[in-house]
Amino acid sequence: MSPIAHSRLTAQGQVSVPAAVRRRLGVGPGAVLEWSDDGGAIVVRRAGRYSSEDIHRAVFSTRAPKRKTLEQLKTGIRRHARKRHAGR
Repeated sequence: MSPIAHSRLTAQGQVSVPAAVRRRLGVGPGAVLEWSDDGGAIVVRRAGRYSSEDIHRAVFSTRAPKRKTLEQLKTGIRRHARKRHAGR
């Protein structure tokens, strides 16, 4: 595996991310990068906006959702479709 680019560490411990790497990661100013150890190799990737714990809480709620009637579901779908396709 050949390197994409090289960086130099400053005396303050800072590293510049080369343009080629920024483009491949799709990051810009203010982006958060995540550093992890993968069996002796350090991997740098774009950090996700949500942690796995946030996603788990959203997917597996502690309480059951309130039941809706078939008519309420159809109304919600129609409203969503109108809103989504209104500007087209």
